[in-house]
Amino acid sequence: MNTQEIVGKLWNLCNVLRDDGITYHQYVTELTYILFLKMAKETESEEQIPEQYRWDKLMEHSGIDLKKYYKELLTYLGENCHGRIREIYQGATTNIEEPKNLEKIIKTIDGLDWYSAKEEGLGNLYEGLLEKNANEKKSGAGQYFTPRVLIDVMTRLISPQPGELCNDPACGTFGFMIAASQHVKRNTDDFYDLDADMAKFEKYEAFTGCELVHDTHRLALMNAMLHDIEGKITLGDTLSNEGKKLKDYDVVLTNPPFGTKRGGERASRDDLTFLTSNKQLNFLQHIYRSLKADGKARAAVVLPDNVLFADGDGEKIRCDLMDKCNLHTILRLPTGIFYAQGVKTNVLFFTRGKTDKGNTQEVWFYDLRTNMPSFGKTNPLKTDDFGDFIKAYEAEDRNKVEDERWQRFTREEIAAKGNSLDLGLIKDDSIIDYEDLPDPAESAENAADELEEAVDLLRAVAKELKGLET
Repeated sequence: MNTQEIVGKLWNLCNVLRDDGITYHQYVTELTYILFLKMAKETESEEQIPEQYRWDKLMEHSGIDLKKYYKELLTYLGENCHGRIREIYQGATTNIEEPKNLEKIIKTIDGLDWYSAKEEGLGNLYEGLLEKNANEKKSGAGQYFTPRVLIDVMTRLISPQPGELCNDPACGTFGFMIAASQHVKRNTDDFYDLDADMAKFEKYEAFTGCELVHDTHRLALMNAMLHDIEGKITLGDTLSNEGKKLKDYDVVLTNPPFGTKRGGERASRDDLTFLTSNKQLNFLQHIYRSLKADGKARAAVVLPDNVLFADGDGEKIRCDLMDKCNLHTILRLPTGIFYAQGVKTNVLFFTRGKTDKGNTQEVWFYDLRTNMPSFGKTNPLKTDDFGDFIKAYEAEDRNKVEDERWQRFTREEIAAKGNSLDLGLIKDDSIIDYEDLPDPAESAENAADELEEAVDLLRAVAKELKGLET
């Protein structure tokens, strides 16, 4: 049984819980509590779990006794353990009311082919569950789950290196930081090319994040643990004063939440220059301010279209970004890749300058949106779809790239357009360009001339025919 089949089997268990009124997201959280114990047993890492609350003890209970014991287990692990265990179980409660349902889930998990799961990677299994949850529209989880293909492309182009501090200030289930860790591992033979101190740094310090939602924070902790990452994942609001601690990073990779703060309130950060109720604009300010001002620190950020053209504070923030950073590339993403239909998004790639002025001289745009196929559940985004963009991005001389989707705008040209970055979209073949249509008056005049010529020709023919008759 491969990972995909195991994920399918675990996901189908959700049907068992429908009568208990449990949502998809609650189910994944509930699975996390139970899977943690089973995975600890399978990986022989139960030493931090008290013996009376390990997997084998859980298996000894059934019926009402199981439900009572399970609640006791959740409370104990959340209050009396330490480290990751305490973080994952802190404040944990169960939404499963029917003991038989709880028993069925535990027995199904125990009966899975864990040898195959371990061979393919327990982290892959768990990420498969998270992706399944994100693709289920009823779960609403797509709001924090970025397509794996997009994460991998962004990470490849930003290319985190050993010894660099990486962060995601809106980390969701920690997908970006896991991709960053895997990128470094691939290029260092799974850290074997690094000395002991650097390998330790990569595991415990290099990859960090912040997540506002408690249940999502749990999923991030579990995901990180299964990928052997022990970096700090803060439970908190990056846009509060707590976010001021998140700074001096070499790399930021993120997809901040879309929308406005509740009630239109502004961010509570007192160090942001331009305070607005638009979350993405506040996150953008945080991100470029959180990078080291060394000319090398860099970021790739998913942002909706409104960030590119919002006036007022939006324009000021874009100008501040282009002053403090070299905003060298904007990728106009296709629609349909996130769960909310019609959401138009982009990836901004920028590098923090050593100074706070004049860092952006030109911005290159790549249009992966116009005249593209419709993406969604039946036609998911694939790595190949980014092939031409990657070639253009990595070209030694971007001016020599021959691709109509690839366009350059100077800082002066952008300023002349009111500092809007809503640029770089090619002509849409599905829209009639009325400018290319002939002038109606001119067309009528030409038609009249042609008609007159035709009449003259007919008269001449008639005259010839009449002459033949006589």
